[in-house]
Amino acid sequence: MSLSITTNVLSMGAQRALKSHDRTQEKLIEQLSSGSRITAARDDPAGQAIAARISSGQRGMSQTLRSINDGTSMLQVAEGAMANVVERLQRLRELAVASGNATYVDGDRAALRTEALEILAHINQVGEQTKFNGETLFSQDGGSIGGDEKKRRVLDGLKTGWLSSAEQMVKQYYGIEGDGVKITVNLDTTDGGAGVLASVSGNVVGGKYTNLHLNLDMADFGGGDTRDGGGSPYYNDRVVAHEMAHAVMSRTMNFTALPQWFVEGTAELIQGADERVRSSIASGNSVAAIVGGVAGGGFVYEGGYLASRYLHDKLKGLGVEGGIKGVMQHLSENAGSTLDQALNAVSKGEIASTAAFLSDFGANGVNFVNTRVDLTNADTGAIGGLDADGAAPRDARQVVADAGDNNAKDGLAKFDVDYPELGGGTGIRRVQIQAGEGAGEFIELQFSAMNARALGLANLDMKNGAISLLHVDEALDFVNKQRVVVGASSNRLDVAATALQTESLNMTAAKERIEGVDYASSAAGLTRAQILQQAASAMLAQANQQPRAVLSLLR
Repeated sequence: MSLSITTNVLSMGAQRALKSHDRTQEKLIEQLSSGSRITAARDDPAGQAIAARISSGQRGMSQTLRSINDGTSMLQVAEGAMANVVERLQRLRELAVASGNATYVDGDRAALRTEALEILAHINQVGEQTKFNGETLFSQDGGSIGGDEKKRRVLDGLKTGWLSSAEQMVKQYYGIEGDGVKITVNLDTTDGGAGVLASVSGNVVGGKYTNLHLNLDMADFGGGDTRDGGGSPYYNDRVVAHEMAHAVMSRTMNFTALPQWFVEGTAELIQGADERVRSSIASGNSVAAIVGGVAGGGFVYEGGYLASRYLHDKLKGLGVEGGIKGVMQHLSENAGSTLDQALNAVSKGEIASTAAFLSDFGANGVNFVNTRVDLTNADTGAIGGLDADGAAPRDARQVVADAGDNNAKDGLAKFDVDYPELGGGTGIRRVQIQAGEGAGEFIELQFSAMNARALGLANLDMKNGAISLLHVDEALDFVNKQRVVVGASSNRLDVAATALQTESLNMTAAKERIEGVDYASSAAGLTRAQILQQAASAMLAQANQQPRAVLSLLR
């Protein structure tokens, strides 16, 4: 090895090694003091990028958890307000039940109404003034769970008396009842006002109707302020009674084989039709023309009604208990029986056939009307009333009882009633709660309107206990469903918060694995670097001594 004093290669190598050990020691000290393996991007570029994304996600999760907590608080406020509304509705229901007490006079019901109005005012206050962070909580938009007002009035009448009273009348006076099939109420067919007010339709199988529908024309229904609906004398409940006679007959006998005068005449007889006869006479028709039209094979409603009245009276005169009821029961109990067979059997041959009866009616009908049908009094002529059977008089309002004895939600004992949806609903306030750290990760909270109008109680009439009770029950059902929505949303937020906490924990662990320093390994590395630094320092001193050997050669 040559000796040189201009270039000390050994010293330069020792210096390079010393600098390297110094840098390693500095880096390890920085990592150990900061607790992080990555103190700058140069330490681990890919790891630093991943750790930065994780840190961003963690900060987003922390804010999301705060947002979820705010959402939970909002739901708690809504739940408390709705619980208060339910409590007030329960009291309103008590008042509705009380209003049905027949011992209460108008003054008592006025007191009930006064309290009811205060309760409704309180519900309005809750719906309008419940706030969270200064914002009104419940929707203030229009809309009502009651839906179309006219249709609701009709459904109220059907549910609280029209159907069940008519069903009881058909059973009592005709001795027949339905067989439990479904009957669908249809409010969406119309031929305009004063046309076909109502009808019963279905598919014909073996002379009976299947797929039964009760069709009510809303151009003629839904008016009037009385419980009977409509106006005098053609109240809606009377029209429903007529159609219910059809509905029961269509399921109990060879319905399509019956003559029209009998089908329509007996449906008129169940609720009376004296006003039809008066109107026809006032229009210029004589009793003889009305009777002769049916006897000759024609048909008008008033003629069919008078023929049925005559048949009922004649059968009673022959000793048939219940009069026309015996014919109805025979038709019901003998599948496929015709009216000819029923008349002959029930009268024991006195009325041999339908033709024989019509001939008799043609000969004696005018005298019957003039002597036995009182068109001057208020009784409608319905079977079971004053004129037809010598019982208590029943005028147009009284002929169909205001309330039946069946559950209002069902309406009928021997039919499964399918009522239409009215399509009512309240406005909805939608609130989005961030439920994740990414864009679009949110949970939507919904708050319906919560006031008397929205709950269908704006026109609550405590004078009518049955309908008031029906409306309050609908409101209670709606509010309870909204409480379910709020409770489910609260649970969902709790689940989201728990998931976020778990995810945050796992991400923290992942980030620590990426950038956290391994103290054992780094401490060992620092010791090694320190030893190597000291060794390099010693060798640098030795290397710096080597050029001194040249002086020895020069002496």
